[in-house]
Amino acid sequence: MSIRPELLEVLARRALTEDSARPEAVERLHARGGRTARENLAALVDEGSFVEYGRFVTAAQAQRRPLDELLDRSVADGIVGGLATIDGHQVAVMSYDYLVMAGTQGMRGHRKTDRLIDVIERLGLPTVFFAAGGGGRPGDTDIPLVSALDVTTFAAWARLSGRVPRIAVVEDNCFAGNAVIAGCSDLIVATERASLGMGGPAMIAGGGLGDVAAADVGPIEVMEANGVVDVTTDDAVATTRELIGYFLGRSATWTAPDQTPLRDAVPEGERTAYELLPIVETLCDEDTVTVLRPAFAPELLTALGRIEGRTVGILGNDTRHWAGAITADAGDKAARFLQLCDAHGFPVISLVDTPGMMVGADAERTGLVRHTSRLLVAAARMEVPLVGVVLRRGYGLGAQAMLGGSTHEPLMTLAWPGAHLGAMGLEGAVRLSMRRELEAVEDEEQREARVRELTAYAQASSTALEVARVFEIDDVIDPAETRGVLARLLDAADRDGRLTGSGRPVDTW
Repeated sequence: MSIRPELLEVLARRALTEDSARPEAVERLHARGGRTARENLAALVDEGSFVEYGRFVTAAQAQRRPLDELLDRSVADGIVGGLATIDGHQVAVMSYDYLVMAGTQGMRGHRKTDRLIDVIERLGLPTVFFAAGGGGRPGDTDIPLVSALDVTTFAAWARLSGRVPRIAVVEDNCFAGNAVIAGCSDLIVATERASLGMGGPAMIAGGGLGDVAAADVGPIEVMEANGVVDVTTDDAVATTRELIGYFLGRSATWTAPDQTPLRDAVPEGERTAYELLPIVETLCDEDTVTVLRPAFAPELLTALGRIEGRTVGILGNDTRHWAGAITADAGDKAARFLQLCDAHGFPVISLVDTPGMMVGADAERTGLVRHTSRLLVAAARMEVPLVGVVLRRGYGLGAQAMLGGSTHEPLMTLAWPGAHLGAMGLEGAVRLSMRRELEAVEDEEQREARVRELTAYAQASSTALEVARVFEIDDVIDPAETRGVLARLLDAADRDGRLTGSGRPVDTW
């Protein structure tokens, strides 16, 4: 059967847009550990599900390049995007093409992006955006330009905050406008090869700031420590599939870990630090926990996981860092995480073991008063349920912040048997309230013995059972029962599918 000429022309032009049409460039990218835009999207979405927008677009440079060169060097104007499914769920996907002028943003590429953002907003689609690239591209001569500051892409992408989940993936250099796409997203996944910055080497040099290699602008170890990157991975596609899965609904299958180890998960006494992540992984379904921003403010753990297939957010104090106190960075980290969970309908489990807010002159220089208060404001605005579990120490304003402002703010506040709650750390409370009596004891050894005696008395009267007896918390439970109680509470909160999320914007920080 013959093929009509017009179809033959379409098929030939389509072939020019495939990776197979530029084997040398693909080989160079592979040699440096990268994958093409089409390879990334093919690995991410279900086979055969991708519906592409704007495949045949070329750069707006016909005044300075012949058509053959445009077809060869400006495929899709450097951005591949469309609709697809992941595990059968509808999503949108976009990827800057690093093989087209270093993934820079052309004017027609902006029009394509804007077109897809409009479709995403209309359909409410979760979105994955592979953002690596060099920022704005000069030289698009076919469109009259002076400043190009009227480009609408960044505002349109930002307006999606809270309306649809958006994950940015950075596997290479990501500068200027490309970095803004990443920075406005809900979550950023990056690889060890990534370098992020508001300006790349050319912009830095142009500003008179010297010559900086691309890899040194915003290397991954810096972006992890300062909290820009949420998850670092050696397989960005696999990690992104896991992350987007949290936003795609409840899983029908799950496996519950053995809960009995929780009875011994927290050390006796208050001075021994312990790892919080095993507790989180035990409470959640097996192999469903992803920790976010682990190197930033590590004194506060934030993670996504599932309980009986339902996505939950986990907030918890990590006593290995600053004894689990709430620092300025921890306040920012927690507040943004609560906004993320609230926007997308994830109930939050708060695991409390804190001596309170961080104190001291050095701490106050970090803007502690404002930053830690963000946690209280974010919690007060949440529409999704919060459930509090006091693991060991729940002291002062720090504990109140972890519980939304009060032990009666959460849907339920539970405590484990060894927990103690109080207005401040018990030893500190003794030293403050009994200061005159202690000063009267001249012998230092006797004075400290008296402090220990009074602290032990205070501990006896501030146990979880005593706090529950006066109904300041709702229950004290066997740690091994915690998961079951959480699941039943969340079932009650989610009756008739009520956990839909507030849709409010999520702070970039």
